[in-house]
Amino acid sequence: MIDRLTAALARARADYAEIRVERLWSSSVTFRGRRLESATVSEDQGGFVRVLDRAHGWGMASFTSLDQLEGMVARASELSRAVRLEQPVQLAPVPPQRADAMLDLDGDVRGVSLAEKKRLIEAYNGAMLGVSDAIVDTLAGYRDEVGEYWYVNSEGTTLHEVRPEVTLSGTAVARRDGTIEKGLESIGLRRGWNSVQDRAAGFRTAAERAVRLLDAPMVKGGTYPVVLDSELAGVFAHEAIGHLSEADFVYANPQMREMMVLGRRFGKPALTVGDDGAAPGLRGTLPFDDEGTPTQDTVLIREGVLVGRLHSRETAAAMGERPTGNARAVSFRHAPIVRMTNTYIAHGRGSFEDLLGDLTLGVYACGAFGGQTLLENFSFTAAYGHMMRDGHVAEMVKDVVLAGNLFQTLDRIDHVAGDFQWNQMGGGCGKGGQYPLAVTEGAPHVRIEAALIGGEVPSTT
Repeated sequence: MIDRLTAALARARADYAEIRVERLWSSSVTFRGRRLESATVSEDQGGFVRVLDRAHGWGMASFTSLDQLEGMVARASELSRAVRLEQPVQLAPVPPQRADAMLDLDGDVRGVSLAEKKRLIEAYNGAMLGVSDAIVDTLAGYRDEVGEYWYVNSEGTTLHEVRPEVTLSGTAVARRDGTIEKGLESIGLRRGWNSVQDRAAGFRTAAERAVRLLDAPMVKGGTYPVVLDSELAGVFAHEAIGHLSEADFVYANPQMREMMVLGRRFGKPALTVGDDGAAPGLRGTLPFDDEGTPTQDTVLIREGVLVGRLHSRETAAAMGERPTGNARAVSFRHAPIVRMTNTYIAHGRGSFEDLLGDLTLGVYACGAFGGQTLLENFSFTAAYGHMMRDGHVAEMVKDVVLAGNLFQTLDRIDHVAGDFQWNQMGGGCGKGGQYPLAVTEGAPHVRIEAALIGGEVPSTT
């Protein structure tokens, strides 16, 4: 395959050219309630050619048959000369790479029957259904994928990789007297069959939480000291800091270029944030990005100061910075764009209890149902929460929504615990029409000295 791609690449009449080819094997099983909803096995194959004429621009073509390879190289070359750009495209230099990499398959899912995969997720679904009569519906899913990947470019990089991935997901819905609540479980790993065994306890816990939320009061809206658990703090890092650090967004947006100036202080010395595409065993981990740049640990905020951002070769050249290995495509049908990998808030000092010790009243926000950002403003919905009273975790509360200005909130992070963990969830990140891209978030417990919590509006009578 490498020889064939290299030979095709030689026919490109351009300043730079690259080809990547992917062959994917995948299977999935889904239960809704006690009913098997779907069970599928599929294979997919295709490639993407990208050709650069620096005086003009990029030409791109995707294909689903290798018989189209030479024609697509010619087509992309033709398209590159048809583009007219105001400024020529430059690529930051990256030394040529040669690698043949196989991530740990940890029990190759291709050797496991679909019937056995069905039995696994059916058992996890049963663990949720068996918690209580209040559980009225469930949705449980298993999905796996093994991808074989080839990449060559005109600078001499040649890569071959085998990339596994397996995910589990569960949603339990509880209902009583017209009140409906849900609990979630999600696991995503760049591993295989062995890594998803003995996971019933997490599914059971999700269902138990849904039942408990039926009796939980709505949090009273207001401004509180807030402690984020590891999962929600990781999502905060991804949504509120990671996306603003993607250099294509910063470069194209004058308002963000004024905000995201390197050297600007964004928080207290307790806060360090980064993105690590080389961390072992995570969904966002790969040895190289989709431009053949080695992945790495890129610090974005160090001790409260903005010190870095995430780059492709093109954005690095445009901004006079170095490539970081963050050019990623969700599949061979798309061009690589600047994306996160494994985004984190670095560990601090002390324990979770140390964050609570001097708090008279606050909110402990746990898990994540979703979030959104609009430039410097954000809103995140926790899966559930607890009140914190006199230094202790107290009653469960629900409908906990954290909102505010990103920069003000970053500056109010006054304590970061030393209990860091990666949150290996099975969701994905979306950007530029490419979804779901495998990513991971990680964090310790984080305390915000004052944050706006939406919930039940206190009575004024």
